Amino acid sequence: MVSGPSGGQRAGDTQAGTGAGTGTGWPALGWEEHDWASKIPDDLVSTRMRARHRGPYRAAVVPVIADRAPPLPVHVASLADDASAEIARFDAELGAEVAPFASVLLRSESASSSRIENLTSGAKAIALAELGSTEKRNAAEIVGNVAAMRAALDLADRLDESAVLAMHAALMAGHAPSIGGRWREEQVWIGGDSYGPHGASFIPPHHRHVPALMADLLCFANRADVPVLSQAAVAHAQFETIHPFPDGNGRTGRALVHAMLRRHGLTRNVTVPVSAGLLTDTAAYFDALDAYRDGDVAPIVERFATASVTAITNGRQLASELRAIRAGWENRLKIRRDARAWQLADLLLRQPVVDAQAVAAELGVTRQNAQRVIAPLAEAGIITEFTGFTRNRMWQASEVLSALDSFAARAGRRGAP
Repeated sequence: MVSGPSGGQRAGDTQAGTGAGTGTGWPALGWEEHDWASKIPDDLVSTRMRARHRGPYRAAVVPVIADRAPPLPVHVASLADDASAEIARFDAELGAEVAPFASVLLRSESASSSRIENLTSGAKAIALAELGSTEKRNAAEIVGNVAAMRAALDLADRLDESAVLAMHAALMAGHAPSIGGRWREEQVWIGGDSYGPHGASFIPPHHRHVPALMADLLCFANRADVPVLSQAAVAHAQFETIHPFPDGNGRTGRALVHAMLRRHGLTRNVTVPVSAGLLTDTAAYFDALDAYRDGDVAPIVERFATASVTAITNGRQLASELRAIRAGWENRLKIRRDARAWQLADLLLRQPVVDAQAVAAELGVTRQNAQRVIAPLAEAGIITEFTGFTRNRMWQASEVLSALDSFAARAGRRGAP
């Protein structure tokens, strides 16, 4: 089975057992041979393809890390400390006004994490998927990633194997529930072709090693004697190297980062959109995963630290734009200060596409009264109806959707914002 992108194996890694690393004090991967038998019937593939996958293949032997201390150069440790301080400051800044920024940033992080896996979708499609639309598959998968992120944060106080399985189950529930919340039970590989692992760019450990490696990883993740951001970066790289699931490893592994930041108290209120920072240079991110497998932890810690600072700059700009949008509505909405339409205005910052049912549920009113709440915002041009239907109508806050799409565009530009 071919899994998603997770970085490649470098040429020259031919050792058996666990390697000694590159002199950095962190062990490199080793390799072990396994016999291969494809599950695809031979009559469905060419003779050349069968010949290419004849004989044993080599899967990674992943070192245990529960008791290891990540060795970092002074400048990388200092960068991670500075980034940690910036994360804590950003979390505190928005902590006083958590709604709507907690939801907005969590959704933005989920979309960015999905985009690293080449799952892209606009803010409007994601908002529609959150209301139950299945028209856009990528948007539906991103909503699954939102669920995984929420599960990660909800389970941060008990970060164990069952919590990671729950994150994955939430991620896969909408499109591949049969594999959700279970360690893989077969070999996976990255690159190559679907017939077999020979020629793949990276072959994670044999599935029989996964439960023990994940138990070891979570022991490391729960330690209190490692700087949090460095610990989260290393845990993420170890997770991606183990590749414990048939699919969804990248998104689950990045959700694990946020669970660790929350568990260890670096964040308390909002989700720092780290993946949006990683998006500015995904090649460097995957190269850092390669370096980790060679026994060098510094590049992945440095990448996460840099990505965090970049993402916070982008996140601050998004928050500023949303505040300005909301302030602009104050001058356009000519209604009593106690009218429920103001509650809808606040809701639109975190849910920029609504229908009467969603408004009724969020504000605790009947559907008929929801229409009355919607009317003044529509009259003021704050929201516009876009279906053209007489029934099952939907409205969008175009200014908010534009701000969210601008955030995503900045995240996708190298060196941005």
